Amino acid sequence: MPADAPAMTVTNTAAIPAATPSRTVLARRILALAAPTSALAFVQSGSMLFETWLAARQGTAALAGWAVVLPFALLIQMMSAGAMGGGVVGAIARALGAGKRDEAAALVMHAMVIALCGGLIFTIALAGFPTAILGLIGGAEAAAAAAGYATLLFGLGAIPAWFANTLASVLRGGGRHALAARVMLTTGLAYPLMAWALMEPFGMGLPGAGLAMALSQTAAALIQGYVVLRGGAGFTPRLRVTFRRALFWQILRVGLVASALATIANLATILVTARIASHGATAVAAYGVSARLEFLMIPIAFGVGSALTALVGRAVGAGDWATARATAWTGAMMALAITGVVGFFVTLFPGATARAFASDPEVVAIATTALSVIGPAMPIFGMGMAFYFAALGAGRVTWPAMAGVSRILLAVGGGWLLGDVMGFGLTGQFVAVACGITAYGVLCAAAVRPGVWPGR
Repeated sequence: MPADAPAMTVTNTAAIPAATPSRTVLARRILALAAPTSALAFVQSGSMLFETWLAARQGTAALAGWAVVLPFALLIQMMSAGAMGGGVVGAIARALGAGKRDEAAALVMHAMVIALCGGLIFTIALAGFPTAILGLIGGAEAAAAAAGYATLLFGLGAIPAWFANTLASVLRGGGRHALAARVMLTTGLAYPLMAWALMEPFGMGLPGAGLAMALSQTAAALIQGYVVLRGGAGFTPRLRVTFRRALFWQILRVGLVASALATIANLATILVTARIASHGATAVAAYGVSARLEFLMIPIAFGVGSALTALVGRAVGAGDWATARATAWTGAMMALAITGVVGFFVTLFPGATARAFASDPEVVAIATTALSVIGPAMPIFGMGMAFYFAALGAGRVTWPAMAGVSRILLAVGGGWLLGDVMGFGLTGQFVAVACGITAYGVLCAAAVRPGVWPGR
C-alpha cells in the first residue's frame, strides 16, 4: 500500500506505522542524551588543547614527537569509543529496542573480550616497538623524542582505555548517557593536572603525559566497571555466559568496519605526516598543531553522535527507518552548527590560534598556513562524523567506508599532485587535506537517504 493511502482503507490498524516525529521533537530527544556527553566532549577537547600546549613547552623536538604519536592516540580513542564502542552501543540499543534484555545482558562480556584483544594489539605494537614504528612516520629525531611517551601511554594505558570506553558504551546503549559521562568527566578533569604535574614539577617531560593518561584511564575503567555491574545500564550484565559467535558478530559486524574506517581516517594523517617529514621536524610539529585542531571535531561531534548511535539503533531495531533517517539529519545539522563555531574562529584567527600552541616562529608560520587552509573545512568534517556515528546505530557503514577511502586518496594523492608535481609545497598539501575532509563529510551525508537506509 502507498505510504500516503487513507487510513480508512487499512483494515489492521495495528499495522499502521507511527508517524515520524517532528524535527523539534527529535532535537529534544537528541539533546536529552547528548547534553551530558557533550559536556564531557568539551572537557576532553580542552584537555586535548592543553596537552598540545604542554607538549609545545617541551620544545620543538618534543612537539614533533608528540605529533607522530597523535594519530595512534586518536586511533585508540576512535576505535574503542566511537568505532567498536559504536558497535557495542548499537548492538545493545537494537537488542533493547527489540525487547531482548537477556541478549543485551549477555553482550557485555562479549564486548569486554573484544576490548581486551583490541587493547593488546596497541600494547604490543606501540609499547613494544615505538622507535621502529614512529621512525617510519616522523623520522629518527621525532621517534626518539616520542619513544618514552608512547611506551607509557600504550604499555600502561591501552587496555584500560579500551575497557573504560567499552563500559561507557554499554551504559550509552542502555540510554544512560549522563551516567557514562559523569564518570568519564571526573577522570577527564583530573588528566590535565596530572599531566602538568608529571611533565613539569616531577620533570618527566613528554612521557609524563603518557603516564597521566594511563592513570586516568585505569581509574575510569574501574569506576565504569563498578557502575555497570551494579545495573547502571538499566540491566544487570551476565558474567557467566556461553560465548556465542552470533553475539560477537552483533558487535563486530559494525565495529570491525567502523574500526577500519577509523584506521583509514588516521592513516590519512599518518601518511600526510610522513610526507611532511621530508620538510623537517619543524614542519611535523606545525602540522601536529593543525591535525589536533582538525581532530578536535571528533569529540565535539561525538557529543551529538553518541546520542545518534543509540537513538538510530533503537529506531532501526523497531523497524522505523524514517525516524532513523530524520534523527540522523537533525543531529548532523546540530553537529555542523557546533563545530562551525570552532572552524569559524580558526579560519578568522589562524595566526593567533597557532601562537597559542607554539612559540617557535617557524612552527607558528607553517601552522598558520595550515589552519587558514584547513579551518573552513573543519565543520564539514564534524558533520560527517555525526553521520558516521548515526551509521553505526543503523548498521549501514558502507558509504562511510567509501568516504574514508576518498579522504585518504585526496589527502595523500592530492597532496602529492599539488605539493610535488605542481610545486605548491606545503600549502598544496594542506589544500589536499582540506579537500579530503570535505569529501568525507559530503559522502557521509549522501548515504542517509531511503535508497541506502531502507524502509518507508
